[in-house]
Amino acid sequence: MEYSTSSGSNAAARDDEEYVEVTLEIQDDDTIVLRSVEPAAVIRIDGNDVVSGFDTPAMVSASSSRSSTMRRIGSPSSSKLLRFSQELKLEAMNKARQFSQELRRLGNGGMDSALAARAMRRQRAQLDRTRSGAHRALQGLQFIANTKKNSIDAWNEVQSNFEKLAKDGYLHYADFAQCIGMRDSKDFALQLFDALSRRRRVICDKISKDELFEFWSQITDQSFDSRLQIFFDMVDKNEDGRITEEDVKEILILSASANKLSRLQEQAEEFAALIMEELDPEKLGYIELWQLETLLLQKDTYLNYSQALSYTSQALSQNLYGLKHKGALTRMSTSLLYFLEENWKRIWVLALWIAVMIALFTWKFMQYKQKVAFKVMGYCLLTAKGAAETLKLNMALILLPVCRNTITWMRSSQLGHVVPFNDNINFHKTIAAAIVIGVVLHAGNHLVCDFPKLINVPKSTYDLYMAEDFGSKKPTYLDLVKGREGVTGILMVIFMAIAFTLATHWFRRSKVNLCKPFSKLTGYNAFWYSHHLFVLVYILLVIHGHFLYLVHDWYKKTTWMYLAVPVLLYAGERTLRFFRAGLSSVRLLKVAIYPGNVISLHMTKPPQFRFKSGQYMFVQCPAVSPFEWHPFSISSAPDDNYLGIHIRQLGDWTQELKRVFAEACQPPTYGKSGLLRADETAHKSLPKLRIDGPYGAPAQDYSKYDVLLLVGLGIGATPFISILKDLLNNIIKMEMQAESISDISRNSYQSTESSDSYRNKISPKKTLRTTNAYFYWVTREQGSFDWFKSVMDEVAELDQRGVIEMHNYLTSVYEEGDARSMLITMVQALNHAKNGVDIVSGTRVRTHFGKPSWKKVLSKIGTKHANSRIGVFYCGAPMLAKELSQHCYEYNQKGSTKFEFHKENF
Repeated sequence: MEYSTSSGSNAAARDDEEYVEVTLEIQDDDTIVLRSVEPAAVIRIDGNDVVSGFDTPAMVSASSSRSSTMRRIGSPSSSKLLRFSQELKLEAMNKARQFSQELRRLGNGGMDSALAARAMRRQRAQLDRTRSGAHRALQGLQFIANTKKNSIDAWNEVQSNFEKLAKDGYLHYADFAQCIGMRDSKDFALQLFDALSRRRRVICDKISKDELFEFWSQITDQSFDSRLQIFFDMVDKNEDGRITEEDVKEILILSASANKLSRLQEQAEEFAALIMEELDPEKLGYIELWQLETLLLQKDTYLNYSQALSYTSQALSQNLYGLKHKGALTRMSTSLLYFLEENWKRIWVLALWIAVMIALFTWKFMQYKQKVAFKVMGYCLLTAKGAAETLKLNMALILLPVCRNTITWMRSSQLGHVVPFNDNINFHKTIAAAIVIGVVLHAGNHLVCDFPKLINVPKSTYDLYMAEDFGSKKPTYLDLVKGREGVTGILMVIFMAIAFTLATHWFRRSKVNLCKPFSKLTGYNAFWYSHHLFVLVYILLVIHGHFLYLVHDWYKKTTWMYLAVPVLLYAGERTLRFFRAGLSSVRLLKVAIYPGNVISLHMTKPPQFRFKSGQYMFVQCPAVSPFEWHPFSISSAPDDNYLGIHIRQLGDWTQELKRVFAEACQPPTYGKSGLLRADETAHKSLPKLRIDGPYGAPAQDYSKYDVLLLVGLGIGATPFISILKDLLNNIIKMEMQAESISDISRNSYQSTESSDSYRNKISPKKTLRTTNAYFYWVTREQGSFDWFKSVMDEVAELDQRGVIEMHNYLTSVYEEGDARSMLITMVQALNHAKNGVDIVSGTRVRTHFGKPSWKKVLSKIGTKHANSRIGVFYCGAPMLAKELSQHCYEYNQKGSTKFEFHKENF
């Protein structure tokens, strides 16, 4: 729709004739919405007229494309339309007059060329938008995150907040953020409030419910153009239709504050200049709405996503196809087969263990049924003795899963193919549960059942059946309890009850809040020290097993037979650890304390210390505690000439360790993270460390898989950093060897036999099976990326073949598409495209915002690597472990690609 205005009878012949382009939108409810009123400029270039229906830089001040000029009318009628058109014409004339004055002010010099260039650039941008995926923008620039599908329910929630916060029927300015659900980004919400107020041509510090509904309608408008205009208005505070570099800087600082990106606030000026450089090549000093829109829509182009969009949809269609043709019986059989395939190692070990316990219980049960004591004590005696036999077995077996050196050696042997050594701690806990049941049955039947029967039996019956075992005098209940058998048994029950209780998840992880001084009963220290009570338990167990009421022949007292080998093996392990730790003295090379309370330690590597990526070691710091040893994953690679670990402060020991090292460290130098002290003179003042290891972990078997998916949460990325470095080192070695062989083949004049002999000599003994690795690191703090910055840059630089794909996810930033992170996403895209560096992590690896969609991640990898064996390794919180395990289970039933899930256990 166009209106032409003139101020005289010969206006049509004047060169400054003014055109206005008006855009209206008729909605389904018969309301008319004014979307834009834009002067259409006529610019002369070399005698030719260029009629632009788009905003030029000068045009922006005259533009009323902002939604603040939007007026709504009810059902269309002739009078209302006429009145509306008159108002529209009057406003258009005013805007056109302002535009004409602006053009005259600018003159016809070099500025005309800049204006023409920008006008042509905007025309191309609008054409590109019609051809591109502009529909993707509908999902972006959301002001309200996680808005409910039902808009009525969402408004009802806001309305409920209004009723709680309103005073005298009005919502005050300071409460606006909380009312609309943006409490965590209050400053951003208040800027939004100011922009919406300016659109209504009012300045107020409180609004009514009707005005709140109007604000809410605009915030949640499904039109991308409308939401973009609101964001533009937030930046354009003086309402001249222009955004200057200073305006961009202010909104960047606001967005960085809302997303807890303190470093980005410090660099706001630099990144504001970057945006202006990209969007204002004409050097006019400001940008317009359409330029902001262009940058937003071209974000994906700058980021250059590595994921092919067809992967997810293709995998989804395959999965749906597989499910569509499966009946209930087929699905059940598939699930059963998958369960057996995934758990057959656990099943046969547990089945054998349970079968042995049943056999021992039955054997002892039947044996005592033949004894005369059965006629007095009955089945209580049989149950107690059967349980006692299983206790002997389990008290022996429970030591084997914690013989770490033996487990580490055996997991690399052929036995590792049939025994699930990765579940050693779980098996240890399972045996402990069986011991609890055995103690209840054994002690309970003795104390509650057969002892009372014995003391209440008639004297004649006692003399006939029991005098040979208990003496001529019938014992009292106290006599039975205070005897050597009773005292040792009761003490064992007490010690085991203490150790088992403090080893539970609630106490070990300090989930139980106890008042002082009982608070010391929670945490790792309480678990560690209480477990040493088992030294006394085993001594008492041997004594208890020797003095038995009903067994008198030494060779029938079998307790020591069960315990001999496991106890000697475990004692040997502890002795080995003690002497090895004394020999493995290390000298610290580098200490760094990073944001997030993480300590990085680089130390000399003892000559005898050989490890695999993914393994861990125990560390002791005598300055903190001469007794405590704590396990930490090794973050350095086997080929590195040092040992590296990263320790996060989570408990008393790590807190004290940080304090000790902080005292010995220097303040950070400019441009470096952490507290560093690597010079030789500092080594004398640094605390001493002792190490023990290495010990096996699930991640050390990464080389057995075709493809790797490594998922680390926070400090859980540590073992995977070692794997990435080791994988990269192996790739570089293979490439160097291949180049050497190729050079020899081309340049050598040796005989064929000699050339083949040389090739066999330098070729690797074992071909690298892993072809691709995908690393996903999810963390909450921006400073976390400093922990492994150098490693990630090294991998990104040296991995020329694209074997390793890395993804960083920062959960403290609002997800991509949220208005609070939109500008940060734009800057991130621009800087990565121009400089190859991510503004959040400071590395070459891009940082995504929010949490990954693990279903899409597995779908993409599974489709890209069909018929492959993919190892999924996870280290982090238990909740995500369940989710990843479930996704692996689901995808394994739908195709030929197999995901094998492993998680770290400490």
